[in-house]
Formats: sequence, C-alpha cells, structure tokens
Amino acid sequence: MRQDARRNRERVLAAAREVYAEQGVEAPLDVIARRAGVGNATLYRRFPDRAALIEAVFHDVLAATIEAGERARAAADAWAGLNGYLERIFEGLAADRGATDLMTTGIAGVPTLETLHAHNAETVRGLLERCREDGTVRADLTVEDLLFTLAALGRAVPAAEAVAPGSWRRFLALLLDGLRAGGTRTLPAGPLTPEELARTLGELHAARRPPAAEQRGHTAPSG
Repeated sequence: MRQDARRNRERVLAAAREVYAEQGVEAPLDVIARRAGVGNATLYRRFPDRAALIEAVFHDVLAATIEAGERARAAADAWAGLNGYLERIFEGLAADRGATDLMTTGIAGVPTLETLHAHNAETVRGLLERCREDGTVRADLTVEDLLFTLAALGRAVPAAEAVAPGSWRRFLALLLDGLRAGGTRTLPAGPLTPEELARTLGELHAARRPPAAEQRGHTAPSG
C-alpha cells in the first residue's frame, strides 16, 4: 500500500472510531469521510461497505472481549467469573456507543462480531450451567433470559453513563442480584427460545435504523 493510501486508511479508521463512539454504527459513512478529510470515493476504495469498516474498527475490541470470555470460563468460581465477565462487557458499553450497538444487536457481514456473539453465548451458557451446579443462580434461569436482559439493559448504558458516570454498575448489580438462587417470585412467562431471541434482537436493531432519508452513505456510489 502506498504511503498516501495508508495514511488515508488510518485517517478513515480514526474518524470512524470517533463517530461510532458518538453516534453508533448506523452513522452515515459520508459523515465519517468528512471527518477524515477524504472523499467518499476514497473511503469506499478502502472499505467497500459498512460491514468491512466496522470489522476494521472494532476487530481488536471484539477480540479482547473474546479473551475476557476465555478468562471467565477458566475461573475457579463460576459466579465470580460471570460477574467479572459482565462487568468487563458493560465497561466497554459505557465507553463506546458503537460497541453497544455491536454487542446488543446483530450486524451481518462482520466476521469477528459473529465469532464474538457465538463465543459470548457459549461463555454465558457454560458459566450458568456451572452456577446451577453450585446452586448460586435460580433454577429457572435460561441463557436466553440472561442474553435478552443484558441486551435490553446494555442499550441504556451509554445514556446513563453520559448523565451519571459509573451509574451502570448499580443497574448491573441489581440485575445480578436478581439471578441469584433464592428468588421468591415465580416468573410470569416462559423463556424465549434461541430463535425468538435472535428475532427479538433483530427487531431491536431494525427499530434503531435511521429513516431512509437520513441513511446517506450506506451504499457505495455507482460509477
């Protein structure tokens, strides 16, 4: 890659990190191009679609979350491992709105994200199974219960962080306490199936997409 091409790529990545952290991953690509000081055509030569840019921007962050999941799996105390893992995830959500979008919804075409979602579900599943064996979580808790609740709470983390930094720790603590064994309330509805959870998160992502008139820069220009 020529030096000027490499420089443009680095400028686009730096601008994308800033814009995604501020506005989320649905921010128009032309906004990123303007902040990077390059033309749209230059951005599209480096990153042909939104998924390619997201993969480049968030690859290291997503890989670090996978590593955190591996450490949680290896924890001698499953409950402590689950707590530490969720705190690590929520710290990332509080710091970056783009990370919130990625962790709490599905975006096709981002290989590292797809790997992370699968790894995250398996990490939570394994830790919950161990916690059940230890008698530290309520017996009727499912993986889908926890993943849905985390996604719903996670969407609010950036707003809470902007108003009262660190307040998300209180909400996460309340959630974790609700998972503990000894809950006295019978849950009023059955759990979601894995397919229903995937459809729900897809609906959540679709609801957040800006109106068509605002979606400038979502596709490469023709010609």
